[in-house]
Amino acid sequence: MQPLDTPIVKDLVLIGGGHSHVSVLKMLAMDPMPGVRITLIARDVHTPYSGMLPGLIAGHYTFDETHIDLGPLCQFAGARLIRASANGLNLNQREVLFADRPPLPFDILSINTGSTPRAEEVPGAEKFAVKVKPINTFLKRWEELLERITESQTKKHLAIVGAGAGGIELAFAIHHRVKEEKDSSGDPKVSIQIFSKSPTVLPHHNKLTQKKVARHLSEKGIECQLSRGISEVGKDFVIDDQGTQHLADEVLWVTQATAAPWIKESDLETDSQGFIKVKSTLESISHPGVFACGDVAHVIEHPREKAGVFAVRQGPPLFANLVHALKSESLEPFTPQKKFLTIISTGEKYAIASRNQFAVEGKWVWKWKDWIDQKFMEKFNVLPEMEEHSASSLAPADGITNEETLKLLSKTAMRCGGCGAKVGSSVLSKVLSKLKMSDRQEGVHLSFDQGDDAAVFDLTPGLSCVQTIDFFRSPIDDPYLFGKIAANHALSDIFAMGAKGKAALAVATVPFGLEEKVEATLYAMLQGAVEVLDEAGVALVGGHSGEGKELALGFSITGEADSSELLKKRGLELDDVLVLTKPIGTGTLLAGDMRLKAKGRWISHAIDTMLQSNLKASEILKKHGSQAATDITGFGLLGHALEMLQNPAIGIKLSLKDIPYLEGATELVQQGIFSTLQESNVRLRRGVEASEKNRQDPRFALLFDPQTSGGLLAGLHSENVLACLEELNSAGYHRSQVIGRVVTPNSSDAPIEIVD
Repeated sequence: MQPLDTPIVKDLVLIGGGHSHVSVLKMLAMDPMPGVRITLIARDVHTPYSGMLPGLIAGHYTFDETHIDLGPLCQFAGARLIRASANGLNLNQREVLFADRPPLPFDILSINTGSTPRAEEVPGAEKFAVKVKPINTFLKRWEELLERITESQTKKHLAIVGAGAGGIELAFAIHHRVKEEKDSSGDPKVSIQIFSKSPTVLPHHNKLTQKKVARHLSEKGIECQLSRGISEVGKDFVIDDQGTQHLADEVLWVTQATAAPWIKESDLETDSQGFIKVKSTLESISHPGVFACGDVAHVIEHPREKAGVFAVRQGPPLFANLVHALKSESLEPFTPQKKFLTIISTGEKYAIASRNQFAVEGKWVWKWKDWIDQKFMEKFNVLPEMEEHSASSLAPADGITNEETLKLLSKTAMRCGGCGAKVGSSVLSKVLSKLKMSDRQEGVHLSFDQGDDAAVFDLTPGLSCVQTIDFFRSPIDDPYLFGKIAANHALSDIFAMGAKGKAALAVATVPFGLEEKVEATLYAMLQGAVEVLDEAGVALVGGHSGEGKELALGFSITGEADSSELLKKRGLELDDVLVLTKPIGTGTLLAGDMRLKAKGRWISHAIDTMLQSNLKASEILKKHGSQAATDITGFGLLGHALEMLQNPAIGIKLSLKDIPYLEGATELVQQGIFSTLQESNVRLRRGVEASEKNRQDPRFALLFDPQTSGGLLAGLHSENVLACLEELNSAGYHRSQVIGRVVTPNSSDAPIEIVD
């Protein structure tokens, strides 16, 4: 990991999470370069391993078994993960361009984005055919197709265009997955045809392998239309280049690979298919410091077919030359092997292996392939535990053994960002109680001693000014998205009061680095924040910035509201129904991310939740008569619910099963992973009544989980709830839910009761 106090001197940017780049990330983790900031740009946080995809489609593997999780891998490598799609390059300014976010500067760039089948030359193909790449997009379509096949009572005709290894393995895998599906007459529910301009299957393989594969295709009833390309694709048919029409309910396009259009448009020198021309060093022939590998690269001195084996083998030489480039050293040429082993699965757990002019087949070949694939995936999905501290760096204090020191320091190691970095409620309460403050000035109605979300004072009769402030370290490594999250989080206190924001002051800390590095980071972070503030009608009017070890951002927000329409924590009434607008679990998930235990898709979902503004939710809750609300942040759901119970005559009954939880949160709790603020929040359990069974439920622990940019918790009269939930759902708050009710408490010491 990059030391926090090491200035950023150079930016290494990797576009695409392909086979070569995951190898580079693993090697960078094992041999870090001080002063070099690594950034991976990837559209999907789970990158598929092509060698196991036929097994996934055939049903032999799960999604997680066939995908490399880029989230933990980037954390392990000390790399930023930017979840976005690049759509261009400004090579003069050395920037990666995006459609919906600021440019990202680079010193050294590597591109490993793969290829996609080219279908635009065939009429109807772009509209009706399904490209097998990008693979994650195809997998979604495949699941939809599988569901249609299962539910249909009529025969489905499937056309696969391309008789290379990709098309052949796809045909075998689909056949295996659906072979038990029968139509109403007892015949197979799916027919599969393969179309190819080539006179043989597997045109780049030896004749013995071609013969073996053709035999297996025939035995399975998969029909091959060879020397027949496709000239047109319709809604339920294809026409071959000899003019014959064939039924095709689904057309899968696995041929004529090309690169993304933005690559050729970027002025990089490319071949006729748009692939980047590179030297044997994998560096662009036209732009020094720009590298390409895998399918997107055309190595002019060593042309090879597009195959995953070459991308995997390019990882080590790419890593070596990226390091050389960062150090301004001479690059080393790389010569790929001319002959290589190919193993083709035939659907069931059976495979054909070929090399040179030889070919063998059998179940043992599939087991051999499975062993190779599993060992490859293990390198990236089974990562070492993150060290929380180094024992050798700790000196015993007077009267304290080194073991005791370690125990104490372990409580402060790997501190969470976001609201997990807040001071605990008990510490805060003790400090505030000790402060000697002057009497509240006239016109100030709410301040921190009232426990509400913001301070309120009179502007004019009937119009109140609402003020709040928030600041925390970044819990994610993307400054642009962090800016959005920080702004949403700060605004939530205003929205929880039912107010409108007017102006904001920013306080920002940016990691040490060269001036242009600091500038780029600060710009990306504030641009994200400004977009959120603008959408909320809030002007950024000033602020303060400085350098530090970690990225941090906060805002002082000033807003206004009709004094009679303010939402206050104290406004709950007996029999009110409690509505929560967002799921909980961000603290535990972000802690799991730091420890390489959270899946990338879990973090992506959590980030999406944190990016959702509470503005519309506040307006909807007010519209449906809510008089009491708060936003769920650092003190967790129970901590903030307790703040609403300042009236001893009321309590809250919460339903554990009705509370919405983020995907992955309960799994991490079961592994004993919590936010660093969890321990402080759990001290509030004395105010909670729950059975031993419920206390042992992992969901119970999440009630104390600190939230960053969490949802609103509000009280509503029961007759307004259904209409309110419908409108919240229509506005995008799809996890909004009734989670409890305001009741007469069983005990004044434990005003919150947790039920099943």
